[in-house]
Amino acid sequence: MSYAKKSVVARARLLAPMVLLLGLAACSGKEDAAAPAGGDAKPASPAAVTAPAAAAPAVSSTVQAMGSEQLRESASRALGENRMYAPAGDNAIEYYLALRDKTPDDASVKSALTDLLPYTLIAAEQNLAREDFEEGQRLIALIEKVDPAAPALPRLKQGITRGVEVAARRTTEETDRVKKEAEAKTRQLAEQQRLAEQRAREAEAAQQIAAQQAAAQPAPAQANAEQEAERQAAARREAEQRQQQAAAQQAAAARQAAAPSLRPISTPAPRYPTEALRSNTSGEVLVELTVGTDGSVTNARVLRATPARTFDREALNAVKRWRFEPVSAPVTTRRTLAFTPGN
Repeated sequence: MSYAKKSVVARARLLAPMVLLLGLAACSGKEDAAAPAGGDAKPASPAAVTAPAAAAPAVSSTVQAMGSEQLRESASRALGENRMYAPAGDNAIEYYLALRDKTPDDASVKSALTDLLPYTLIAAEQNLAREDFEEGQRLIALIEKVDPAAPALPRLKQGITRGVEVAARRTTEETDRVKKEAEAKTRQLAEQQRLAEQRAREAEAAQQIAAQQAAAQPAPAQANAEQEAERQAAARREAEQRQQQAAAQQAAAARQAAAPSLRPISTPAPRYPTEALRSNTSGEVLVELTVGTDGSVTNARVLRATPARTFDREALNAVKRWRFEPVSAPVTTRRTLAFTPGN
């Protein structure tokens, strides 16, 4: 099949999303026009916002270094394998952008980019929705290189800023909540320890009184006095055990309160297994992960999965790609990943 025929087939396959692109552009225009009239949204202070890392060039240097014919072949192969905008450095839109730089007058290249644009817009929206800001920023850079005047660009860029602010604010609120709970637990444990100490003192005093009474009793009552002393001794041992347990719980709560908080930078959602998607199977996986001082996940394991062994592998693959802000010491935490068809 000639390149011209391939281009016609590709354009026919890509034509359907153009309607969605028009809808996105219309929504973008309405939101942009309504934003100044609201007046309620206030941008967070710069210190409270964790922006995504500086974006790399929209087209990778490896792709830019390829020749025209190699770019055409790679772009056609990427289209055939449905790699329209991902992965980075090996997708159709990057190949066509590099080819457009080399052959700016090629109408077929411009047409292919126009056809690919709605798919990239949809993908950018989806990444912003699941708070994968790093991937979203990469796709926005591709959109801007294809068409710097694309109507949806301002809304997408504003969505990145707002999304980072919301994620940072949510993390701060979660940290504050955990801290308050730990402080309340510490106070509760301190009160329990005080009561345990008081019971121990009361038991010891009761034992001393019982011993004094036993010494003053006649010989026939000696057996009863010994039994009472044994009972008091057992009560004291029980009080001491409670005191030790309360001290251990208080120490654990203090360690939890002192643990550094995690601030996510990139938490891409897991891929939905094909078999589960076909059977419309939903579920969730509880994962325990350890975040190193550089913010990367150094260890992850599945604690619980429903149904068993259906989503485990994709959940672990996703968690191992998560990134957080650097912390002063490794942190072990738990996260639940939900799998719902259609989301």
